[in-house]
Amino acid sequence: MTGRTKNVFVLGLDERNRALLHDVALRDGCRFHALLGREELMHGAPVPLRGLLEKAESRLDAFDGPIDAIVGYWDFPVSSMVPILCRRHGLPSAPLEAVVKCEDKFWSRLEQQKVCNAHPPFALVDLDNPEPPPGVGFPMWLKPVKSYSSELAFKAENVQQFTEAAGRIREGVSRVGSAFDCVLSMVDPPPEVAEAGGQACLAEEEICGHEITVEGYCRDGKVQVYGVIDSLLYPGTSSFLRYQYPSSAPAEVIERMIDVTDRVVRQIGLDNSTFNIEYFWDRERDRVNIVEVNPRLSQSHAPLFEYVDGLPNYQCMLSLALGEEPRLPFREGPYSVAAKWFLRRFSDAYVRRCPSRDEILRVRREMPGTIVDIVAKAGGRLSELPSQDSYSYELAALYLGAGDETELDAKYRRCLELLPFEFDE
Repeated sequence: MTGRTKNVFVLGLDERNRALLHDVALRDGCRFHALLGREELMHGAPVPLRGLLEKAESRLDAFDGPIDAIVGYWDFPVSSMVPILCRRHGLPSAPLEAVVKCEDKFWSRLEQQKVCNAHPPFALVDLDNPEPPPGVGFPMWLKPVKSYSSELAFKAENVQQFTEAAGRIREGVSRVGSAFDCVLSMVDPPPEVAEAGGQACLAEEEICGHEITVEGYCRDGKVQVYGVIDSLLYPGTSSFLRYQYPSSAPAEVIERMIDVTDRVVRQIGLDNSTFNIEYFWDRERDRVNIVEVNPRLSQSHAPLFEYVDGLPNYQCMLSLALGEEPRLPFREGPYSVAAKWFLRRFSDAYVRRCPSRDEILRVRREMPGTIVDIVAKAGGRLSELPSQDSYSYELAALYLGAGDETELDAKYRRCLELLPFEFDE
């Protein structure tokens, strides 16, 4: 890029990602402006989508200068707000309808089955009269057609668990679902999606295996994959232990995933957008299944790309938003492998103590480049934390780079020693 500095507005800009974006800005001449805080965007019952759009518009209108791009790296409502705001300001972005096809888990499955069989059996569930749908066997997962961070996603192994899960979803589905209804009203969904609406529930037969995420972008109808990441779970749970880059999956399996990715992204029409698609590879059956399609990059992966490739994946997001062809470096970073580790607790507790600032600084002195994000709050209960999965509570996230997996694991264990938490039951 040449010429004047570009003004880029970021929905939900936070400090960790501001620093990562700064690395791209130094190279590409961008100035970043926060457009609504993350607290404003992610909290609310229900999510006040129309009010958020009005706030964003008023702040954009008040800006004294050219607006060159509007971007975001969070899930709903940010992922849907970006194309709405870009369309109003004549800026490049994905089509809103394509984004909604990804966001709506039911609509997404309908699109996937048109071009591949890489998905489990699925069906809608009537939350007012919940019964296990025919054709979907136990164990199965129940989840709203729109949620985030695995919120209100429950595994059911029998009819009793199914009924309990449906009841909990019915109680909480409106928090996000009512706002998603608003977005659905802005596009033209097929009759079965329109009839279900944004507060529906989907049942899917359980899929399992090695979880892998394919991340890339589509520009002018051409799909490009720039990274493949492993997602590893705490043993015996459905909660993530770490995301690790690059993936250890066989090249042949990765190529199959890339082929499915290309077909699905083009079928959905997700153009001029980054994306990430989560898969399960069942080694025993040698079968690939799509978990979900996200119409955005993963901000959780951004430090991993910087550690290994030399720049965060934001390079691609910004290039597309500015109408340019993305160019992400490859294997030019200081490390061979990188991971985002999740520190979790699997039962509720009162948080008596979190790691201090000095303890976090010691980690950074011992392991330069390490990023520590403390999620838990001292003086409150873990169950009060927002956007948690249904089975665990995230205490902190650690971003680490290393020369190999052995060193990576040793760094993680050292971080556990240096970052103490204290709880009361």
